[in-house]
Amino acid sequence: MTVTTAAAPERLIGEAPPSPAGPIGEDELAGLAPPPPIDLPRSIQVLRFNQRQIQFVFAARRRYGEVFRMSGTIPGRPTITSHPDHIQSLFTAKPGEAPSLTGESPLRPIVGPNSVLTSVGPRHLRQRKLLLPPFHGEAIARYEEMIAEAATREIESWPIGRPIALAPRMQAITLDVIMAGIFGIEGRPRRGTPEYGLRAATKSLVAASTWKIAQLAELMNVGRDEPIGVTRAGLALLDWPTYRVIARRRRAADLGERNDILSLLLRARTEDGEALSDQELRDELLTLVLAGHETTANSLAWTWERLVRAPDAYDALRHAVREGDGAEQVEATIHEGMRVRPVIPIIGRRVTVPWRLGEYGVEAGSPISASILLLHHREDLYPEPYAFRPERWHGQKPGTYTWIPFGGGIRRCLGAALAMAEQRVVLTEMAARLDLEADRPEPERATHRNVTMIPQRGATVVVRARRP
Repeated sequence: MTVTTAAAPERLIGEAPPSPAGPIGEDELAGLAPPPPIDLPRSIQVLRFNQRQIQFVFAARRRYGEVFRMSGTIPGRPTITSHPDHIQSLFTAKPGEAPSLTGESPLRPIVGPNSVLTSVGPRHLRQRKLLLPPFHGEAIARYEEMIAEAATREIESWPIGRPIALAPRMQAITLDVIMAGIFGIEGRPRRGTPEYGLRAATKSLVAASTWKIAQLAELMNVGRDEPIGVTRAGLALLDWPTYRVIARRRRAADLGERNDILSLLLRARTEDGEALSDQELRDELLTLVLAGHETTANSLAWTWERLVRAPDAYDALRHAVREGDGAEQVEATIHEGMRVRPVIPIIGRRVTVPWRLGEYGVEAGSPISASILLLHHREDLYPEPYAFRPERWHGQKPGTYTWIPFGGGIRRCLGAALAMAEQRVVLTEMAARLDLEADRPEPERATHRNVTMIPQRGATVVVRARRP
């Protein structure tokens, strides 16, 4: 990767030393050492990884190096790596050699086995093909005005001089946007409609998902296809309006003329001419509603949590936006926010053949996880990796295997373009109109909600001034 720019002569983005990686034969595997295991009881590893993943993985890298093996909730003792060459080998592998671990993730009992997120193999490719058009090109441009309206509406309601948590307010914006895209609603759904019920249930369940009982329920549901306990009861609140929305839309006289995602899915047919069942539609819709709004909202929340504690970066953003030429600074700020606080901190594959990771060999059938957190904090890639420095991205594009908040390969997030558009519009609107301060000088710790990492206090700030 190119290291220097005219504007910033010091090394801002670098490259890691090469490390061979990829599929190997059994003979080569026999000549390689297995990854070093973390020497803690499995129960301790599961608890620390689930509750304090940042501290857990950074401590492991300091002790064992960039490749190590842990005992967790995923069967097979996952190997964790943070080298870009190793990540490239997984992202560019043949689908059958390194299928995604999302089919085994804690999200499976929530969004079901049929969605583009949790399905693998041919089914995943089919679902991805169906959903690709609404998330690219002209479709994204159409959403931008809607995003700006949602942001303006939300910002006007914020009190001045009192601490407010940004995360739920960002979720209100992104939930309106994703529901508009999915259901074709302008603005917020009307009270009494199934869409309104789905929006209200989604907000309630997302808020409840940080409770201690919800985190216990998550562990109880690991490895299951169907939810149990409080997870099942909570999902029933979502399922009722979701199936009502599907039934009403199936009867719509103008179904063939609509371009929203639900209508496109209802008209879609497989290669065999089959339509999607209500269960398949439910899984896909819940994936889009839940994953499609919360990750983007928390990316924005984390970026602001960092900005209000990095005065130089915040001043640079405000100045650039208010002078009318803020596009580069906005983009750089988003890239830096997603680098230092990736909302999804780890992703994985289960290799079906022996795999090399530098000096180590991993047997067939093993899970290999790429720690996005560790990758994004490699000092050889990002000098001063713990500093929030958007200027490191001036004149630089994110590397395919060194900046991976959206994953990569055939599993790269379908909604990446929409997520970036939402962040650009909302970040610009907030920088132009608001003067924000941190409510406390110390940074917010991360807490974990299912597969995501979110600010413990919701990125709490104080609005000191609001411009017209």
